[in-house]
Formats: sequence, structure tokens, C-alpha cells
Amino acid sequence: MKKTLLALAVLGAYAGVASAQSSVTIWGVVDLSINQIKNGNVKGTQMMSNQLNSNRLGFRGVEDLGGGLSAGFHLEAPMSNQDGNPLALNFTRRSTVSLISQQGGEVRFGRDYDPSFWNLVFFDVYGANGIGQGLNLITNLGSGATTIARTNNSIGYILPGNLGGVYGQAQYALGQGNDNNKYYGLRGGYAAGPIDVALGYGVTETTSVNKFKIMNVGASWNFGAAKLFGLYNQNKWGSLKENFYEISVSVPLGQGEFKAGYAKVDDKGTSIDTMDANQWALQYIYNMSKRTALYGGYAQLSNKAGSARTIQSGSLGSTGNASLLGGKSKGFNVGVRHSF
Repeated sequence: MKKTLLALAVLGAYAGVASAQSSVTIWGVVDLSINQIKNGNVKGTQMMSNQLNSNRLGFRGVEDLGGGLSAGFHLEAPMSNQDGNPLALNFTRRSTVSLISQQGGEVRFGRDYDPSFWNLVFFDVYGANGIGQGLNLITNLGSGATTIARTNNSIGYILPGNLGGVYGQAQYALGQGNDNNKYYGLRGGYAAGPIDVALGYGVTETTSVNKFKIMNVGASWNFGAAKLFGLYNQNKWGSLKENFYEISVSVPLGQGEFKAGYAKVDDKGTSIDTMDANQWALQYIYNMSKRTALYGGYAQLSNKAGSARTIQSGSLGSTGNASLLGGKSKGFNVGVRHSF
């Protein structure tokens, strides 16, 4: 259950200044599963977080400035509840401050998700979590770019939600004191009734002369009995190119939801021509309430000769595992997620 506190109590503890018109919402997700994974001939069972939704603890608030203008903040920290990782409260998931206009949109500053990432989440039935996520197959092509999901030192603009189904955002990130991981990107889409379609594009400057580029397009169609998702993503760095394709489906089933997906990646370039892979996955989610769910799933990833990709496999990973090269990564999990 979300708990709303007067900002006078929160901000006063830190700065001694507050406005009674502001409020702070504390919220979060706790997700934990038991996973049995086999990478090549290496097998293990372990507890893992973030298999249905990402663990997090968040604080967000808005102050009404009058005239349709408000100021807001969003602080979101990761958590590792299987071991109580004490480094969680560093707000690396998101740390932003915003100026928001009801008619003009939002200007946002800080560490944030980048525009070219959202299609990879919204048009994959697994989102960015668990053993079945399409992100298991997507790489930065060895470019060193760290901007597939988030950027630091960013300035972003988000369109208002009153444009008749049209949505979009643009972002520019300064990088880390130099041109490395400097980013610019945008995303635009249209959602009306059962249809949603969007295009994303992003460019990251790296330490080499080549820029890391990402382009994607996704769509979904909800026809009642099921919801279909389609996604294409291309990553490019110099002469290297990675083409990703995915189709997935979500079907309401009783008090829960059944998910299935198939994805493949086709790598192009002298050093990566043999690094293709494909993956299929199944999952069922049983909703015990609006905030608590049980889930279980299975995924299998098949590598070609030069690839050693894995389904999300925690400490097993792929480092030093020669049997995974050209082999399979597969496994299942069962878990519980609670949001508050």
C-alpha cells in the first residue's frame, strides 16, 4: 500500500524547509525466485531477485507551483533482497528532478532511462526481467557504451499527455566529464484503443571514432482474448551490426496471465558472424491480489558456434565456461512478487 507523507516531515528532516502543499510517496517492489539454470554443462540452483519485476525502493513527489506548473522529483534505488545488499540506496535506477506543465509537457534532469530503451521493454511481454526477457540477446557490440537502458547527466523533454494518442520524448546526456557515453536520442509513438506503435533511436559517443547507434520499432495489438507484441531492434557500431527480432503474446487465463515469446539475434561483421542466437520462453503469473503474485517460467537459449549468451543466470554466468560456446542456456524459476 502506498504511503503518502507530508513533505514538511521529510524535507524538514534534511533541509529545515518545506511546503505544506507538497507530498512524498514511498513505494517499492520486492521480488524473489528460486532459479535452476544450466549453461552448457554447468548447472546450479540459486535465489534471484528481479524475475517478474525489478526490486526497488522509491520516493517521488510533486509540488504545485500554480498556473498549471509543478515541480517534481523521482528517486529510485535497486534492492537485492536475497542478501540485503547494503549498497542498494544509491538511486541508480533513476534520480531526476522535473518541471512539469500540464499543457507543455515535462523537462527532466538527472539519471534517467533513455528514449531508445523503452521499446525494448514495452513491446516485450517479459519487459526487462527474468529468464525470458529479450534483453538476454542484446549487446553493445563491445563498444563500451553503457547507455542501452539509462544515461547520466541527462536533460530530457517529454510530451504532454493531451495530444490524442501521440506521445514522445527526446533526451541529451552529457556523459561522464568527456565525450565517452555522451548520448542523444528520441522516441515517438501513437496509442489508440487496442493499438500501440512506436519508433526509437539513440546515438552514444564512445572512446573509439565510431558511435554506438540503436534503432528500434515496436507494436502491440490487444484484441481481448490475447495481446500480441512485435519488436525489431538494430544496434550498430562501426562495421558491426546486430539485428534483433521478437514476437510475444500475453493471454489472460483465470486469475492470472500466460506469456510466451520467441526471439532471435543475427550478428553481422567479420568478428561476430558466428555469434547468432535464439530464445523461446513460457511463463504463468497467478495474481493473488492487486499487489501480490506467484509466477513460474521456463526459457531456453540456443547459441551458434561463436556465441556464449545466457538467460539471466546470476552467479553462474558465462565467464570461463567453454561448454556454453555454441551450446544452450536453459532453466526454470518459481517466485513471488509483492508491491507496496
